[in-house]
Amino acid sequence: MIMQRRYAIEALTAAGLIAAPLVLPYLGFAPNTVNRILVWGLFGIGFDILFGYTGMLSFGQSAFYGTGGVVAAWLLTRAGFPNVFLALIIGMISAAVVGYLVGLIALRRTGIYFAMITVAIAEVFFFVEFNPLSDFTGGENGLPGVPTPSFNLGLTTLHFTTGWSLYQFLALCYFVGIVIALRIVRSPVGAILSAIRDNPLRAQAVGHNIHGYKLTAFVIAAAYAGFAGGLLGVLQAFMPPDAFTFETSGQLVMQTAIGGTGTLFGPLLGAAVWLFLQDFLQSALGLGAAWKLVLGTVFVLLVTFLRRGIIGGIRDLYVWATSRRNGHEATDAESLADFSDIPDSGGMPVTIAPHRRAGDRSSGPILQARGLTKRYGGLVANSDIDFTVNHGELRGVIGPNGAGKSTFFKMLTCEVTPTSGSILFEGRDITGMNVTDVCQLGLTKSYQVNQLFTHLTVRENLTVAVLADLRGRFKLDLFRNVASIPGLAAQVAQTMMLVRLTRRADTKVSDLAYGEKRRLEIGLALATSPSLLLLDEPLAGMSPQERVETVKLLKSLSQGRTMIIIDHDMDSLFELAERVTVLQEGRVLVEGTPDEIKANPAVQEAYLGGVIE
Repeated sequence: MIMQRRYAIEALTAAGLIAAPLVLPYLGFAPNTVNRILVWGLFGIGFDILFGYTGMLSFGQSAFYGTGGVVAAWLLTRAGFPNVFLALIIGMISAAVVGYLVGLIALRRTGIYFAMITVAIAEVFFFVEFNPLSDFTGGENGLPGVPTPSFNLGLTTLHFTTGWSLYQFLALCYFVGIVIALRIVRSPVGAILSAIRDNPLRAQAVGHNIHGYKLTAFVIAAAYAGFAGGLLGVLQAFMPPDAFTFETSGQLVMQTAIGGTGTLFGPLLGAAVWLFLQDFLQSALGLGAAWKLVLGTVFVLLVTFLRRGIIGGIRDLYVWATSRRNGHEATDAESLADFSDIPDSGGMPVTIAPHRRAGDRSSGPILQARGLTKRYGGLVANSDIDFTVNHGELRGVIGPNGAGKSTFFKMLTCEVTPTSGSILFEGRDITGMNVTDVCQLGLTKSYQVNQLFTHLTVRENLTVAVLADLRGRFKLDLFRNVASIPGLAAQVAQTMMLVRLTRRADTKVSDLAYGEKRRLEIGLALATSPSLLLLDEPLAGMSPQERVETVKLLKSLSQGRTMIIIDHDMDSLFELAERVTVLQEGRVLVEGTPDEIKANPAVQEAYLGGVIE
């Protein structure tokens, strides 16, 4: 039954592609229109992986679309290459290689700057195609005479010429493309791409090499574009020069938005709407060039009232109808934490033991900071801090606002590079390393302001963190199912149990109560099995009851683990910590046990105004 459900989408896709030639003619679709829809749908699959799943908006896909198409067409028309399908594969590989090289440049920036770089690159490719390489690409004339595919099966030869005959070949290509894409998005890589879309900072902080995964998505999108470009030449028996134009990229973006991003099938549906309306408006209504005005208006209306596209709107309607039927609405009562029983084993709280890593020790200092200083121009955030934490210790860090606590924490986790000084973790100098590498070494933190994957569920959030622990910072297991990774499900389930979110496992983070989000924030750090866990104000914003229960949780988590906690709740921190470090004006004022800190006149004067009791 599980296996049947797993491949239900593939089976429905195959059934739909088989039924299309029997149904679509009665709906007014000409065979050439259906074939163009398949090419655009295949083109859009790669773009949806890049934009819908990874969150990177590229306006330069026409560069790869044209590159793959021109290479395949040149091989078939100018070089006399005999095999159409192999030429398409070579074109796809060429586009992927170009995508890799372009990605190395474009991914140096994010957001709008990344999008603008892709626009510029597409324009460069368009210029090169029309000028320096016009002898190769055909320039304004394109490359005519692209043959259709045929397959010699021994006893017979299959010829795919035009119309519904060519549809069979294009439908098979689309089906293979969608199956591969589904495998990718269901793989560990797919899970990480979705996390990067939601919160790249946190994906990096739990130990993933996000640049490597972004580049992977960029190359995948380029490969799909290149193969689709080759199919365009086969479909039209001519590789047109307008494949390189910015209009091609813009049309792809709009079709994907109409159909629904992050769905894989959205580009196909969007292309069907776009191309059907284009033909209908031009032919049936005789609007000529005015069809763009009408179609543009339709696009504006669709993205205004269906912000997640047609498929997203249908999905939202289904979820709404299901919740109405079941009467299952999240309530405050359901959101309340149940901390009444901390699980135990033989009297000791259950926790996730830190993974033993090469070079780990079991005693002595686990973290040492020497002369740690951070300057921002003329402002000194931290100055000459010496700080040592031993294995198994629970250390508290306090200080008034502006004391430099957050900057200090960021330096310890390598989010910020110190101006001077050094940091040793397990005897290894980690000064200047990045946050991904130190997380892989076993040092990680929770954030003062929640850094979660808000569009994913609790289970999916923790899965992303555990994947970094079990697979390392980067691994291209594109066709492996997440569920097949040994120990993953157990570690995710155990983390959910520890932070009391088991009953909310399949709830989206955006639907959680604030206290639950704070516990999930701790859970994301805990799920990586760190040797040293740094918690930045874990009690911030909680009600008195939530603070009491979270202190119990932190006590259970501290068993067999080294922890450093910053918090403004003095009573709770003194209850938790074995030793406390006090920062003032970026320097260490004093260190000692909670009782010593309470009795210290300098702390009372500088931090608490002389009122610790």
